[in-house]
Amino acid sequence: MKINFKEISKKIINKIKNFNIQDCRVSFNDGMKNLEANGRSLFIAIILAVVLMLVTCLAVFFIAVKGPEKVLVPEVKNKELTQALLEMQVKELYPKIQLRYDEKPFGTVLNQSPSSGAIVKAGTRVTLTVSRGAVVSEVGNYVGLKYDEVKIDLSAMFTGATRPLIVLAEPSYKADVSEAGTILEQVPAQGTKISEPVTVHLIVSRGPNFENTRVPSYIGKSVQDMLALLPDSKLVIDFTGHRALAGEKENSVIDQQKFESEYVPNFSRVSVEMAFPENSDDGKIYGIFEAKVAKFPYPVSMTVECVEKTGQRFPLVTLQHTGGDFTIPYAVAEDSELILRIAGREVKRISVSK
Repeated sequence: MKINFKEISKKIINKIKNFNIQDCRVSFNDGMKNLEANGRSLFIAIILAVVLMLVTCLAVFFIAVKGPEKVLVPEVKNKELTQALLEMQVKELYPKIQLRYDEKPFGTVLNQSPSSGAIVKAGTRVTLTVSRGAVVSEVGNYVGLKYDEVKIDLSAMFTGATRPLIVLAEPSYKADVSEAGTILEQVPAQGTKISEPVTVHLIVSRGPNFENTRVPSYIGKSVQDMLALLPDSKLVIDFTGHRALAGEKENSVIDQQKFESEYVPNFSRVSVEMAFPENSDDGKIYGIFEAKVAKFPYPVSMTVECVEKTGQRFPLVTLQHTGGDFTIPYAVAEDSELILRIAGREVKRISVSK
């Protein structure tokens, strides 16, 4: 296809000749008149949009910073502190506690501020004045009272105190016709003035049914026999041992403590002497497991567990014991571990070797 550039050029020149600059001026003037006529409406629309945006922002701001609700302060005076705290929690109020000595029982709310009926914002702190019990200036009379009750009362009386004025020592127990747990004696006596913290020593009844038990003969019994007897024994046996001498039977009890009477109080201590083999035929090692533990006013369960070097473990013995010096005989494989536990808590661990 052949393009005729000459003819195209003529057409362009004719268009330029016919172009009317006056028409362009008229079109531009019309546009400016339209813009001038609508300018005021556009300005008003912009102002309204800005105002609407400001109103929306202010509404959102005031909603966000709206203060907490107003609540009614409840009446908690003369109530227990725990009950008062629960009622205040429901109202979303927070306590500020002040302690004061008073004749009213420990933990009683003596006063509150703001008072009940006041209307405050949720989250307000309410000051509660709480009784810490009566002022103690002398030792009270505890004879005839239950030891557990006295212990609880004194603990409550001095709750929050950095230095309690009255401290109870571990009590001593003895058999008595009084009900178990009854305080029989106290030192210092009732009425002793208190100028600084004082420790009170109490003697407490074991009860009227503190039975006696018969002391059996242990002579000739082996380590295995003694371990089998211990769980049911109501005696505390103090074991000692030595390598068997000439004429002594190996792995047996050769001597025991003698008493004037055949019967002794339950959990009395009995000394027993054992003779152990020098070289055992069964390959086991013989000895005495010894430990010093806390003394208890009543017998508690104690367990000695054996863990062999192979990892196998088993209880060697479980018995009732009153604490102090603890001893039991053993015959276990070499390199075994013996573990003493009281109430499930490990107290001592030893490794058995030649």
